[in-house]
Amino acid sequence: MSTDPRPAPAAGTSSLGIVMLCHTALHRAAQVARFWLAANCPVVIHVDRAVSAAQMDAFKQDLGNHPLLRFSARFRCEWGTWPIVAATQAASDQMLRDFAQVEHVLLTSGACIPLRPAAELVDWLATRRDVDFIESVSIGHAAWIKGGLSEERFTLHFPLSWKRHKWAFDALVDIQRRFGISRAVPRPLQPHMGSQWWCLSRKTLQGILTHPKRARYDRYFKGTWIPDESYFQTMVRMVSDRIESRSLTLVKFDRNGRPNLFYDDHLQLLRRSDCFVARKLWPDAQALYDFFLSDHPARETPVDPQPTKIDRYFELAAKQRSDGRAGLYMQSRFPLDDSATAKTAAPYSVFCGFQQLFRNFDFWLGQTTNCRVHGHIFAPEKVEFHGGAQVYHGAISNSAALRDYNPRMFLANLIWATRGERQCFSYNSRDAMTPDLNWFMATDRNAQISVISGCFILPLFRGEYTVDDVLGHIGWLQRREQDFIAILQSKWAAADIRVWTLAEFLEDPQRYLSQTVGAAFPDVAGALTGLPETMPLDGFEDYLAHLRNLGLPPVLLQDYKR
Repeated sequence: MSTDPRPAPAAGTSSLGIVMLCHTALHRAAQVARFWLAANCPVVIHVDRAVSAAQMDAFKQDLGNHPLLRFSARFRCEWGTWPIVAATQAASDQMLRDFAQVEHVLLTSGACIPLRPAAELVDWLATRRDVDFIESVSIGHAAWIKGGLSEERFTLHFPLSWKRHKWAFDALVDIQRRFGISRAVPRPLQPHMGSQWWCLSRKTLQGILTHPKRARYDRYFKGTWIPDESYFQTMVRMVSDRIESRSLTLVKFDRNGRPNLFYDDHLQLLRRSDCFVARKLWPDAQALYDFFLSDHPARETPVDPQPTKIDRYFELAAKQRSDGRAGLYMQSRFPLDDSATAKTAAPYSVFCGFQQLFRNFDFWLGQTTNCRVHGHIFAPEKVEFHGGAQVYHGAISNSAALRDYNPRMFLANLIWATRGERQCFSYNSRDAMTPDLNWFMATDRNAQISVISGCFILPLFRGEYTVDDVLGHIGWLQRREQDFIAILQSKWAAADIRVWTLAEFLEDPQRYLSQTVGAAFPDVAGALTGLPETMPLDGFEDYLAHLRNLGLPPVLLQDYKR
């Protein structure tokens, strides 16, 4: 019998009891406790023994003397240790002793917050009186376990705190593995794991706390790792008649197994979850506390909790945390080299050889597609931005020196700064072409790369620029284009790639150009009429023959005939 001198609970006591495990942000825990008490839900609070006496006194004064409020025996709780279970047992036992009307007990923490009115949860549980809501997954199927210990957390010895003795903890695990030291799981226990936060019926919780072999099982679980995620999850399988293996508390974990914090800007996300309780809130999330501890949630239509409705947001967040955001490069979110995420932020088109074959190709493409088209943004002299701009969106300079410091990041920054408008530019072997940049574009799912091979010779043929060693220069350009095409044709290429020889393209330029432009701009594919003016090619076949006679076979133009 309880010896508490306070008056017995009133007849209107709710059938739902709340156990709260608190250790920090006690002022927020007091707010939440008052919410439950206002709904006539009995509350038993465990406060970590690490909390000072002064803080404890202030906490009690904040809550005042309420007939439905109790404080349980205090334990010093460290992450992953047995005292967390002992504290839960003590608080649960006090709940069942002092509040005979309680039919379900909900385990929460001081960082939890109710997302819906308490009356809704009470009514919802009233139609499920014999159901236990606890995530209880067999260790053979708990693929989400973090930390490298699954079955071993039940068969090895863990006398040390991982938080305070990490090196010794790992060394002791290695020693036990090396020498085959292990212990048996007491029969008939079948280890299960799951979220610490459950809602159990009185019958089931009473069955666990009064189990005839509880002392033996408690001794066993004291030596396991993170028993708060396995003790009740295992014991419930021995005493419960009906288990729904899920938690009524919304808890999301990051890739390292740590619970995600909810901030003020998660308000709408939490509302969409339709869950009854959420954890873990940032103590300064004032907007969340103001909204969910008010009467606003009561105005919503009651529905079943559906935490999976918002799973995709957390999956996206986890992916961005590990892979980075497509095209955004920064110290804390640098994409992995082998990530499937696009390397840039938006689609873009690369035209190789078109500007050499067609007169004013960039102007024609801009007029046809109604977008701004750059020239050779990797030209050796400077960046040829649209309209001759010296500084483009995102304060990107046309300086070749700045660009060549990191060509990949120059391109990524340009695409990021111009999201919403497709970027088109020319590129050929005379440009500041590097294998690193070529691989970057070839493996970028956002890139559309169209190549008319061999067009690098056309400016030399027309005398647009001269070099002292023509044969050496042409050979150098040809090798660079061959290397680029080899990268585009590799099995790792992920871009939308089209490669023609000059002879192939000239067989049906209207069709090939329509395919290329239509792939990037579907709206103009069917309306594409007229070609840009082709540069004169009279005498080009003789020029190629002359090169061959001088000892330089133009490999990429060997099939050219007019």
